[in-house]
Amino acid sequence: MDTRSRVATLAVAVVAVVSTVVQPAAAATGDGSPSDSNIRYFGRWDTRSAGAYVPGWTGAYAVIGFTGTTVKLRQRSSVDLYAKVDGGGWVSYKGVAGTVNLTPSRLPSGTHTLRVAYRQDAGSYHGDEVFQGVVLDSGAHTVAVSVPTRIIEFVGDSITAGYKSSKEALTAYGWLTGEKLGAAHTEIARPSVCLYPSSDGCIGMRDRYFKTGLDTSTPDWDFSRYQVSDVVINLGTNDKGHNVSGAQFQTAYVTLLQRIRAKYPNATISAMEIFKKWYVTETKAAVAARNNAGDTRVRYVSTEGWIDPATDTADGTHPNDAGHQKIAARLAAVLG
Repeated sequence: MDTRSRVATLAVAVVAVVSTVVQPAAAATGDGSPSDSNIRYFGRWDTRSAGAYVPGWTGAYAVIGFTGTTVKLRQRSSVDLYAKVDGGGWVSYKGVAGTVNLTPSRLPSGTHTLRVAYRQDAGSYHGDEVFQGVVLDSGAHTVAVSVPTRIIEFVGDSITAGYKSSKEALTAYGWLTGEKLGAAHTEIARPSVCLYPSSDGCIGMRDRYFKTGLDTSTPDWDFSRYQVSDVVINLGTNDKGHNVSGAQFQTAYVTLLQRIRAKYPNATISAMEIFKKWYVTETKAAVAARNNAGDTRVRYVSTEGWIDPATDTADGTHPNDAGHQKIAARLAAVLG
């Protein structure tokens, strides 16, 4: 599963859920700019520039409620994206740039919700990643929307990122699980990452998880922006190919669990058995070590029989849409 991750710039996604970003004090509420406090962001967003927000990792998104009959997206440069207004279906836009009209047919007057997710390619957003806000009708404005209070974070590699599924993050098991449970969700995931930072260059989530994005140049993530209810970890498939030993893997897993607990004191942390069934003993031992240390909200999740590699994957490793749907159904039942 060592899929080459084109670590291009990370991109935008604008979809329904929860406010996860501390907005700048000067936010002009209602104007549709990135710092508009009515816009709800979920996932790890780099907000250092008030006029251009940049999401990190996979599946970052936000929701925009608005009045009026049209909505346009301010896009700096060419990008592929999916957009959804109110209860309609996802519409695909390819290679769009500048002011992108998402409502060629006017909407009825009233209050609406915009959801947009930028298309990914091997875990990297496909095109320019900078979100510069929306343009509304004259006299229209954004409005605050109701959002879930439960937040689930999915940590993993290309499987969690949805590589090989039809809409990547949008059709990945994490996204689907969150939707089934009516929860906010994000995937801290990219292809070709390991748990343990291997000597031959595999990026280790043991350490990189704590950044705003995959690139080391991104800021350390500020965990005070939001607290999650659940963390679901699915790591180890790439470690095998990078000759990470069982002892290295187990030690790295314990460290990651300890570090996550320090950031999320009240979250339930679930360590999934990877679908290749590698490092099972070590994953169980890492969970047991944390339990024995008094952390009773860490648990091991067996995935035996969840998917059939012959029919539920695209290549024997990466789940197809049907496989992700099966995983989501099982995982939603576990998370409850």
